[in-house]
Amino acid sequence: MRSRVRGWRRRPNPLRRRSDVVETWTLRAVVVLLSVIAPLAGVAAAWWAQGDAGATARDQRAERRPVRAEVVGRTSAAVPAAQTGRTPSARATVRWTEPGQGPRTAEVRVPAGTRTGERVGLWLDARGRAVPPPPDAAAVWQHAVTVGVLAAGASVALIVLGHGLVRQTAMRRRLAEWETAWTGTEPAWTGRRG
Repeated sequence: MRSRVRGWRRRPNPLRRRSDVVETWTLRAVVVLLSVIAPLAGVAAAWWAQGDAGATARDQRAERRPVRAEVVGRTSAAVPAAQTGRTPSARATVRWTEPGQGPRTAEVRVPAGTRTGERVGLWLDARGRAVPPPPDAAAVWQHAVTVGVLAAGASVALIVLGHGLVRQTAMRRRLAEWETAWTGTEPAWTGRRG
């Protein structure tokens, strides 16, 4: 049951227990933590994730190299990408020329609608295998924002969970204190001997 009187827990009151004071100060701490710590945790996690993903993208750009390849044949129909936000793609056989090694072929994903004879971009790793392109700046930022939002949300959940545990403990303590006080007061009010 909640009191309708504002600030009754801060004023001297014979009904105020130590658990009431603890709960009030805990609520103040929760407000500070939610307004300061949760955003800072999100920003720190996003900053770390942006640096880490940026370093990974730089490493991949250093290890991989782009080449232009010619589509020489299709091996599959277009795969729809309704939920991913990417353009539909299809698998196709492409051919390119390696300096000092001659022509090479590989089966890679190309944009849907690419016809035989068209040129497409292709990324190769150090062994000459076709690999996905390294993440661009937009993908790095998207990763950083996602990690930041998740970290802030996790810290909010942790703070709210902690506050719930403190409130539950304070309520148990308050009820125990009231029970102890009633045990001493009940005989005078009811006339029963206990």
